Amino acid sequence: LFELGTVYRNEKAGVLHGLLRVKGFTQDDAHIFCLPEQLKGEIDSIIDFVIEVMRIFGFEDLEMELSTRPSKYIGSDKDWKQATQILEEVLKEKAFNYKINPGEGAFYGPKIDIKLKDALKRKWQAATIQCDFNLPSRFKLSYIDEKGKKKQPVMLHRVILGSLERFLGVLLEHYAGNLPLWLAPLQVIIIPVKEDFFPYASEIKEILERESIRCQIDNRSQTLNKRIRDAEIEKIPYILVIGEKEKKNSTLTVRRRHQTSLEEKPIKEFLLKLKEEIEKKFIF
Repeated sequence: LFELGTVYRNEKAGVLHGLLRVKGFTQDDAHIFCLPEQLKGEIDSIIDFVIEVMRIFGFEDLEMELSTRPSKYIGSDKDWKQATQILEEVLKEKAFNYKINPGEGAFYGPKIDIKLKDALKRKWQAATIQCDFNLPSRFKLSYIDEKGKKKQPVMLHRVILGSLERFLGVLLEHYAGNLPLWLAPLQVIIIPVKEDFFPYASEIKEILERESIRCQIDNRSQTLNKRIRDAEIEKIPYILVIGEKEKKNSTLTVRRRHQTSLEEKPIKEFLLKLKEEIEKKFIF
């Protein structure tokens, strides 16, 4: 059972920190109900899922932590031992470097915390995989096994990104605002040299939008250099300059973010380049 659940925490004003620490946040929370013998396979697949997602966003350096039984807990010692052993087995089989946090588990079960590191090597809590003996018992959950006997299922708490607000904050910090093309809110800015080329700029915009490219036209009455400079400050991945030559040749002069070189390209060629970069999620 999965939900994007909004929760609230009455943090003191002094610890609030942009998107990284807020009073209200949303988590990609899921509860996975499974048979005891399925527990290891589920944990294994969740970890694979986390790694796949983090790599898509460009986070390669992940750190695993295993938190064990605290002094006050519920559930049997046998359940705790079995769950902790399974969590550790999965980490060992995947050859992860991990550390153990003795007594740092929740009162209802041990957990694996997955922390990511941003470009400055700061650690941030992201995914969590946690066994829960409390809720299946309190809700009297049951299933009938192959021998016709009533059994209690196991439940796993699972978040992949964790707090979406915090993840967005970490993502922005990680790229210093220079988001890859596929993530950038505005992917292309079109700058006509003067008013005569507004219609051609509008044609290009329509072509790009038909292919779901997020783009805008900057037709302000500012100098060309000023508008290019503003696009650089806004960290827009691609700047298209449109003038007499481009209109005549049905081309674009392309400038990539933070690069001074200009390149004239046919519209179709540029569009193919954008689509490939987005589809393959290139990270520069």
